[in-house]
Amino acid sequence: MSALFECRDVHFEYDRVPALRGLSLAVAACESIALIGANGSGKSTLLRLLDGLAFPSRGDVSFCGTALGPELLQSDEFALPFRRRVALVFQNPDVQLFNPTVFDEVGFGPAQLQWPKQEILERVNAALRMMRIEHLRDRPPYRLSGGEKKRVALASVMVLDPDVLLLDEPTSSLDPRSQSELIDLIQNWKSASRTIITATHQLEIVENIADRAFVLEEGKVIASGGARELLSDFDLMLRANLVHAHRHSHGQVTHSHPHRHSHADHEHEH
Repeated sequence: MSALFECRDVHFEYDRVPALRGLSLAVAACESIALIGANGSGKSTLLRLLDGLAFPSRGDVSFCGTALGPELLQSDEFALPFRRRVALVFQNPDVQLFNPTVFDEVGFGPAQLQWPKQEILERVNAALRMMRIEHLRDRPPYRLSGGEKKRVALASVMVLDPDVLLLDEPTSSLDPRSQSELIDLIQNWKSASRTIITATHQLEIVENIADRAFVLEEGKVIASGGARELLSDFDLMLRANLVHAHRHSHGQVTHSHPHRHSHADHEHEH
């Protein structure tokens, strides 16, 4: 199976502080992948590189065999189809919401791609229906709740019908019901021949959204394989700082129980 994305010995720094340190991985078309790792492991940075928003200081990131670089992404001939095919939803939806109304927000991408007005209208309405936010269409995004903003951000990329979805902590800031609905949506997108790469530290959602996983630690891949198999490796999860052991004593006997970090343990990551 040929790689849709391939990273070879990728290094990246923020202000000379290493975020990725020789990371290598490959993702095939139509795979559903989880990038799992603790805060600061490099998950968000990797998604930015896969989306062509940043570029390695060393090594390369390829899409369909072509190395992504600044010059290539400035060429409309490559950039327009790439942006149509590959879409990133940021962890913080405020980063990508800037239009006066929800309708304008969801229609922004199609307008940039110069779609016919009638098609924009139809596709935006369909995306609003899919994300169940039709009632918000005339509202300013900055006035919405965190969960509503997340739905608008998702609608603004799904309207383009991308082949590849890059999702950064998609369930963060969502209440349990919204989180469950989003997982259902991701499962539907999985079955629609899309490639989905999700960065998350929430181990309890991984098996529902991904068939394969990469475990990141300090900017490197330390393990890859079937999602269920990796999650059941307690020593690996402990090493990656995704679980910790609670120790307590019963008389003379000390027990150690695995405990997964809660959602509140991680708020933001580079």
